[in-house]
Amino acid sequence: MTMKKNILLVLTIIFIVLTFLGGAYVLLNHGNVNAGYTVVPMVFLLAFGGWYRQIKKK
Repeated sequence: MTMKKNILLVLTIIFIVLTFLGGAYVLLNHGNVNAGYTVVPMVFLLAFGGWYRQIKKK
């Protein structure tokens, strides 16, 4: 694997964890906090995950 692939894979995993932690935080607070705690990491997850998959194909 190249260094770029490794970095993108690590970033994807980090944002997966952050997305689930944000979702748990929102659920534990009964939805009284902003849903952005889940949505923002998910957007980065989709971006880095898509970029990783695109590079992995090549």
